[in-house]
Amino acid sequence: MKKVATEKLMPGMTLGRTILNDKMIVILSAGTMLTQEHIIRLKYLNIASAYIKDDFELNSNYQIADIVFNKENAFVKKYNDIVSEANELFASVAKGKNTTFESSSDNIKNSLVPTIKESGIIDYLYTLSDISDDICHHSVRVSIMSGVIGKWLRFSEGKINDLVLAGFLHDIGKTLLPERIISSRPKTLKPADYDIYIQHTINGQKILADKPNISDGVRAAALQHHEAMDGSGEPFNVSGDNIDEYARIVMVANLYDNITTEHEGEVKYTPFDAIKIISGNMFSTLDPRICVPFISNIQNSFLGSTVGLNDGRRGRVVYYPTGYSSLPIIRVDDNTVIDLNEENTDNIKIIEYNPK
Repeated sequence: MKKVATEKLMPGMTLGRTILNDKMIVILSAGTMLTQEHIIRLKYLNIASAYIKDDFELNSNYQIADIVFNKENAFVKKYNDIVSEANELFASVAKGKNTTFESSSDNIKNSLVPTIKESGIIDYLYTLSDISDDICHHSVRVSIMSGVIGKWLRFSEGKINDLVLAGFLHDIGKTLLPERIISSRPKTLKPADYDIYIQHTINGQKILADKPNISDGVRAAALQHHEAMDGSGEPFNVSGDNIDEYARIVMVANLYDNITTEHEGEVKYTPFDAIKIISGNMFSTLDPRICVPFISNIQNSFLGSTVGLNDGRRGRVVYYPTGYSSLPIIRVDDNTVIDLNEENTDNIKIIEYNPK
């Protein structure tokens, strides 16, 4: 990867790092192949330089070798294979075909369930945060995270298998929505269009209703993943234990992925932001019985990780205060220790997790 001045950028170059403005808004995501329009936009926004993938990184022989010797890239290859499977299945449903789920379900379980047992799975998922926010990519990531939560809850292997499928199929109802709705961010939709959008939960339950070997929990996750423990959710405002356990788990996995996935034109968030938001909602819209083990386990996965701060310093996550404090204690390059939960650190933020 090399740093290139904006005036020397050329169409066809591939971004190696996401470009942000001073307010942490995503301008262009890592992996974007630059066009002349992109370059003109960067110049207009006074972006001085960008990190570009070099010829070595783009070489096919290097990429094959990197997959062989790098577990993270091996995970990405497996992930992309499952996304392809999702594309075929979801396209079939969208066309109204009498789709069978047995083959896809078995492939998904056989491919994804082993990944949740891998050390570093949270890191691997975060490497995909800039890859895509479409239905298929999102569904695969939510599927993996749902399975990880099931593991942290000490579910049986059979129940984890089912939960992975629930995460994978939770948004299957979106396949029946108009493209203009699917391609829009829900928070930007006008009320009438949002009413159409939330119909995907009911669509999902209907699609799965007559499918053999689909459990009640998987169907409930499709229907109820936008409900809330305090009754403020959608589509039916059910609350508490009237929301299926699978749906309550998928809620957390879905929220985590929505927060940590990059969206151009929106603020870039890190997993630490996601934990803060989830911990802030775990006694209102979310189930604390899910959130408490989720937060404690995911915090443990961050210990020892390298982070970048908004003041340009790099540091390492060394500790979390007792309880469920949202933010870690960081040891920065000069051996200064910073507790991000203290009032005098309000202006210091983690902006990069495991920067490459």
